[in-house]
Amino acid sequence: MEGDGSDSLVTIKNIERELICPACKELFTHPLILPCQHSICHKCVKELLLTLDDSFNDMGSDNSNQGSPRLRLPSPSVDKIDRLNRPASQRRSLGWRGWKRNSLTPRTTTFPCPGCEHDVDLGERGINGLFRNFTLETIVERYRQAARAATAIMCDLCKPPPQESTKSCMDCSASYCNECFKIYHPWGTVKAQHEYVGPTTNFRPKILMCPEHEMERINMYCELCRRPVCHLCKLGGNHSNHRVSTMSSAYKTLKEKLSKDIDYLIGKESQVKSQISELNLLMKETECNGERAKEDAITHFEKLFEILEERKSSVLKAIDASKKLRLDKFQTQMEEYQGLLENNGLVGYAQEVLKETDQSCFVQTAKQLHLRIQKATESLKSFRPAAQTSFEDYVVNTSKQTELLGELSFFSSGIDVPEINEEQSKVYNNALINWYHPEKDKADSYVLEYRKINRDEEMLSWNEVEVCGTSKVISELESNSNYAFRVRAYKGSICSPCSRELILHTPPAPVFSFLFDEKCGYNNEHLLLNLKRDRVESRAGFNLLLAAERIQVGYYTSLDYIIGDVGITKGKHFWAFRVEPYSYLVKAGVASSDKLQEWLRSPRDAVSPRYEQDSGHDSGSEDACFDSSQPFTLVTIGMKKFFIPKSPTSSKESENRVLPMPTSIGVFLDYDKGKVGFYDMDHMKCLYERQVDCSHTMYPAFALMGSGGIHLEEPITAKYLEYQEDM
Repeated sequence: MEGDGSDSLVTIKNIERELICPACKELFTHPLILPCQHSICHKCVKELLLTLDDSFNDMGSDNSNQGSPRLRLPSPSVDKIDRLNRPASQRRSLGWRGWKRNSLTPRTTTFPCPGCEHDVDLGERGINGLFRNFTLETIVERYRQAARAATAIMCDLCKPPPQESTKSCMDCSASYCNECFKIYHPWGTVKAQHEYVGPTTNFRPKILMCPEHEMERINMYCELCRRPVCHLCKLGGNHSNHRVSTMSSAYKTLKEKLSKDIDYLIGKESQVKSQISELNLLMKETECNGERAKEDAITHFEKLFEILEERKSSVLKAIDASKKLRLDKFQTQMEEYQGLLENNGLVGYAQEVLKETDQSCFVQTAKQLHLRIQKATESLKSFRPAAQTSFEDYVVNTSKQTELLGELSFFSSGIDVPEINEEQSKVYNNALINWYHPEKDKADSYVLEYRKINRDEEMLSWNEVEVCGTSKVISELESNSNYAFRVRAYKGSICSPCSRELILHTPPAPVFSFLFDEKCGYNNEHLLLNLKRDRVESRAGFNLLLAAERIQVGYYTSLDYIIGDVGITKGKHFWAFRVEPYSYLVKAGVASSDKLQEWLRSPRDAVSPRYEQDSGHDSGSEDACFDSSQPFTLVTIGMKKFFIPKSPTSSKESENRVLPMPTSIGVFLDYDKGKVGFYDMDHMKCLYERQVDCSHTMYPAFALMGSGGIHLEEPITAKYLEYQEDM
């Protein structure tokens, strides 16, 4: 390079961070240029690739020891760990060195760049297809020389001890002292024509060769890939359809752009300095304002402490006064009863008086004595403590104040309170909370708080989740529990008050995931199943009309059954579904495998007077064997109504057994206890519950007649939330 580095406005010692490898955090050693234009040491590339291979081999082995780390270099990001955890088949599909020797598919190597943390494709040749960054190498060498200053480069060919070198041959890639240089570069030989420079350890080739075509010189620049190429790369290689320019043209263009940008930065040096000064002032101002804010906060808290101390003192004084008054009453009463003990002599005296036989003398003496005896007797008959021992009226209720103190925050009337949308918020396997906020006061972020409502404990702490949008999915909630949710908005460091709390009740058991079975008993002439198999519709068409003609001769239209594709053999499970409002007749519940085989092989008449599926038997008497456990339970839903089946405990009047159809209906099956319940999902309220025989595998069962539709509730996940936002 021309010129001296000391003449530059930016000295070589100020660019150290530009010369650090992002992988090993040391000065570059033989840096390679990745396709993303970041540089990395040659040894770091090899070690990272070996690390990836070793990690995949360890993860693919069942007997691998996960406790012994194999990584010699840390993965650049958490996303890389996720990529390492992919199965082998998926890694091969993504290009993770999944190439076989006899495969016709070209080998590709995907490499995680530690500079930009993106995966880059190294192509078929891998690291052999990367260019060395000779320019960066030269700058690193100059930096090293400036750093070690007086440290000399020794001759590579001297006998021990080596002498200090005076020249370095770029053709031989070695350093020589004067004597060795004359010996190995004699006059009149080809070596005498070698290019030599001052002592250096950075040897770069005179001509840059193509890494893909090792015998070809680099003479073009691919503008699409932004890398030098040779003419073979352009003629028949990977760059045949790319736009290229001559190397001299690319050199001139890039140098002009770089020089122009450098001149711009140098010209703005005074502006940058003034901005730095401004930032220093802002830092000092921030520090002063922060200290002032702390002092104001301390003042407010000290006022609160004073109020609390004053209230504490008055409350304690009131308790002490009440205690003293009660103790005085007890003392007085105790003295009265102590006097009764002293009246034992009075009783003896009265007994002696009773011995008097003269009537006049007896009456004269006994009248006053009787008054005294009567008073003592009344005290014994009506014993009541003079005061209460309980101080229930003096218990300090601080629940509201504690909650208010817990909400204590920086408040600004400029931020409106966000409101939770109760219609769009719901709970299933997880809780989905939606809220809205005025656009004019749109906040930077929100904090969603939630906690379990436990009657046994007075106060449970709030869990906080920071959210950037206006909805959030909360997972890992306990079953059959009430949870309170509230949200507050943040704009900078200013916080709005909390919204009104929303109470949601979680399902009584973990959510059971299944789809409609399109094979077992599915009648595609009457039922229409969507591709996702979570929605089924009944076709009330010509086939149903033909079947209805049999009513004239005593036959009845049959139900079309469809079941879940997963059975239940143990535990507690919960699932939910929606019935379309236009549905005429839908039955839903659970049925055992043997009962389903009976239905699907020989379907019965649905409206036969001697067959009612809700009762669990084929007898015409509803109460004949209701108490006996049956292998199925189905409830009837239709015409926007929910019909509670007949039972000894239910009302005999049919009007009281008809409820409005819930928006979503839940089914709770306790297989171990043999119990099934039907819930209103909007309020998580049990509408109907009964015993069921679970001696066989139980399946979610549904049946339709006439026009109708059933839609299984979709589990709430993060993807579900993204889908709702797109909608």
